[in-house]
Amino acid sequence: MQIQSGAVHSAQPLPAWRSPWVIAWVGLIVVVLLVNLLMVYLAVATNPGLVNADYYERGQDYERTLVSRRARDPGWVMQADIPPLQPGRVEAIRLFLVDRAGQPVEADAVTLHAYRPADAARDFSVPMRREGAGRYVAEVAFPLPGVWDTLIAVGHGEDEYSLDQRLEVGTR
Repeated sequence: MQIQSGAVHSAQPLPAWRSPWVIAWVGLIVVVLLVNLLMVYLAVATNPGLVNADYYERGQDYERTLVSRRARDPGWVMQADIPPLQPGRVEAIRLFLVDRAGQPVEADAVTLHAYRPADAARDFSVPMRREGAGRYVAEVAFPLPGVWDTLIAVGHGEDEYSLDQRLEVGTR
């Protein structure tokens, strides 16, 4: 009886680049790097520009500015009447301004500033008109829903006093 010798196949190991594990790890690293590059691009392309260019100079005199503001504070009571706001709908925003004795204060100029924290291009300002003694009103329509920061600036002589408030537009 003759034994037929079969061909013996020697299993040579696959090169590392053909292993499914190595391909999966390299693919994962490439995906992570591409996502990071996309995030950097989006951060630069959609920069809202909310950082002041002269932040250092403004910060150096911050404490002195606060002390001088406190010294000049006339003690007025400023109260804003802001109704629930919906995007695109015109609403009346009112400011009531009285002194320490409760008497109405006549300001030289009153302006409502609205800032969109997520997009500086949507910021706007509206002068408020005198509605009565110590009462001012502005008709405003906020264009987008979401968070808005408002600042009502009251000019009296060379001084300016302000009232700020964060609003939610489009929420019930």
